[in-house]
Amino acid sequence: MMVLLVIVAGLGVVTLLVILFAPHIRKYAAGGVCRSPVSLEGKTVLITGANTGIGKETALELAVRGARVIMACRDIDKGEESADSIRASCAHAQVEVRQLDLADTCSIRAFAQKFLAEVNQLHILINNAGVMMCPYTKTIDGFEMHIGVNHLGHFLLASLLIGLLKRSAPARIVVVSSLAHNFGWIRFHDLHSQGSYNSGLAYCQSKLANVLFARELSRRLKGTNVTVNSVHPGTVNSDLTRHSTLMTIFFSVFATFLKTPREGAQTSIYCAIADELHSISGKHFSDCAPAFVAPQGRSEETSRRLWDVSCEQLGIQWD
Repeated sequence: MMVLLVIVAGLGVVTLLVILFAPHIRKYAAGGVCRSPVSLEGKTVLITGANTGIGKETALELAVRGARVIMACRDIDKGEESADSIRASCAHAQVEVRQLDLADTCSIRAFAQKFLAEVNQLHILINNAGVMMCPYTKTIDGFEMHIGVNHLGHFLLASLLIGLLKRSAPARIVVVSSLAHNFGWIRFHDLHSQGSYNSGLAYCQSKLANVLFARELSRRLKGTNVTVNSVHPGTVNSDLTRHSTLMTIFFSVFATFLKTPREGAQTSIYCAIADELHSISGKHFSDCAPAFVAPQGRSEETSRRLWDVSCEQLGIQWD
């Protein structure tokens, strides 16, 4: 009984401290803010997964700055709802929604074909969409869902749009990764987790793939005036945790310590527009500042091998 009373008292003290220091905690948790005054009038932006979370907040901010923002979303109805919300917040917003399912290479190819036929410039591509800790499932093409959507889907999309990005230069590609890349390894012997599956490790592998892709693509784009950088948005309170009941509960309880979607979008926005990054490429950012990259994320051998394996898996050539 005494132990229970001590535990209850301890929780009460912790709760009281959180309430008292909430403003200071929130200020620290919010992280870096993009303070660039850059206008995006005349610029075209494509954002995947822009119907919710940091993708929607990124779309809103770039639309406010005058860009034509194309929201590539799997669920077209939810995408239109988000676009209406953005228009309600910003009367002059130029936003449009296009259907894109990154778990289906046919959808990606159809999206790119229509996009290239109707859009003559692309200045900023933000690979934002992603899945996290979902049960073992496969994409339409048989890829494990995390590596299939978070890496291979965006890899194919970028390969199809890279010509337009080069013609629109200066242009930028922003790849949304995660601090989780630190805990990832590229399991070339079992890339699609057919031998064994752990949703957390699958997610970490896909986020490491994002970092490696950004670095390798940057190397291949030298001299084109197209830059590529990856970002860690921070620990954001969003619906990305919907597949994990434990994480959903954890995020709800500790919401004070987490970033809001708007706060989580700041580094993506920063890498997309900041003047001081006009020639910076192949780097990783968090809180609008350069961030640490794990040793496995700096391996040129691994990045080149992943590039070749990705091309082979997708049945494409991209030199």
